[in-house]
Amino acid sequence: MDYIQHLGNIIKYHRKKAGLSQKSLADVAGIGKTVVFDIEKGKETVQFKSIISVLKALNISIELNSPLMDKYNTEDENS
Repeated sequence: MDYIQHLGNIIKYHRKKAGLSQKSLADVAGIGKTVVFDIEKGKETVQFKSIISVLKALNISIELNSPLMDKYNTEDENS
Protein backbone atom coordinates (compact mmCIF):
# COMPACT_ATOMS: atom_id res chain seq x y z
CA MET A 1 0.00 0.00 0.00
CA ASP A 2 1.25 3.48 -0.85
CA TYR A 3 0.72 5.22 2.50
CA ILE A 4 1.58 8.67 1.18
CA GLN A 5 -1.07 8.46 -1.53
CA HIS A 6 -3.53 6.95 0.96
CA LEU A 7 -3.00 9.94 3.27
CA GLY A 8 -3.51 12.28 0.31
CA ASN A 9 -6.79 10.54 -0.52
CA ILE A 10 -7.99 10.88 3.08
CA ILE A 11 -7.15 14.58 3.11
CA LYS A 12 -8.89 15.13 -0.23
CA TYR A 13 -12.01 13.28 1.00
CA HIS A 14 -12.19 15.37 4.18
CA ARG A 15 -11.56 18.60 2.29
CA LYS A 16 -14.40 17.90 -0.12
CA LYS A 17 -16.79 16.84 2.66
CA ALA A 18 -15.96 20.10 4.42
CA GLY A 19 -16.86 21.98 1.25
CA LEU A 20 -13.40 23.50 0.92
CA SER A 21 -11.43 24.21 -2.21
CA GLN A 22 -7.71 23.49 -2.23
CA LYS A 23 -7.14 27.26 -1.99
CA SER A 24 -9.45 27.71 0.99
CA LEU A 25 -7.90 24.75 2.82
CA ALA A 26 -4.45 26.17 2.12
CA ASP A 27 -5.55 29.53 3.54
CA VAL A 28 -6.93 27.92 6.71
CA ALA A 29 -3.80 25.79 7.13
CA GLY A 30 -1.46 28.71 6.43
CA ILE A 31 0.28 27.04 3.48
CA GLY A 32 0.31 27.46 -0.29
CA LYS A 33 -2.34 26.00 -2.58
CA THR A 34 0.24 23.97 -4.45
CA VAL A 35 1.19 22.25 -1.19
CA VAL A 36 -2.39 21.00 -0.77
CA PHE A 37 -2.33 19.84 -4.40
CA ASP A 38 0.98 18.03 -3.82
CA ILE A 39 -0.32 16.33 -0.66
CA GLU A 40 -3.46 15.13 -2.41
CA LYS A 41 -1.37 13.78 -5.29
CA GLY A 42 0.88 11.84 -2.90
CA LYS A 43 4.03 13.82 -3.61
CA GLU A 44 6.79 12.63 -1.31
CA THR A 45 8.66 15.92 -0.94
CA VAL A 46 6.01 17.77 1.08
CA GLN A 47 7.28 18.96 4.45
CA PHE A 48 5.89 17.07 7.43
CA LYS A 49 4.93 20.32 9.18
CA SER A 50 2.79 21.26 6.16
CA ILE A 51 0.97 17.94 6.37
CA ILE A 52 0.41 18.47 10.08
CA SER A 53 -1.01 21.95 9.38
CA VAL A 54 -3.49 20.49 6.88
CA LEU A 55 -4.49 17.70 9.26
CA LYS A 56 -5.10 20.22 12.04
CA ALA A 57 -7.16 22.43 9.72
CA LEU A 58 -9.35 19.43 8.87
CA ASN A 59 -9.53 18.24 12.49
CA ILE A 60 -7.82 14.93 11.63
CA SER A 61 -5.65 13.35 14.31
CA ILE A 62 -2.79 10.89 13.91
CA GLU A 63 -2.37 7.90 16.16
CA LEU A 64 0.91 6.03 16.31
CA ASN A 65 0.66 2.31 16.96
CA SER A 66 3.27 -0.38 17.36
CA PRO A 67 3.75 -3.43 19.54
CA LEU A 68 6.03 -1.33 21.76
CA MET A 69 3.73 1.66 22.33
CA ASP A 70 2.36 0.41 25.67
CA LYS A 71 5.90 -0.03 26.96
CA TYR A 72 6.95 3.35 25.57
CA ASN A 73 3.99 5.10 27.20
CA THR A 74 4.75 3.47 30.56
CA GLU A 75 8.44 4.37 30.38
CA ASP A 76 7.61 7.91 29.20
CA GLU A 77 5.37 8.44 32.25
CA ASN A 78 8.25 7.42 34.52
CA SER A 79 10.77 9.77 32.88
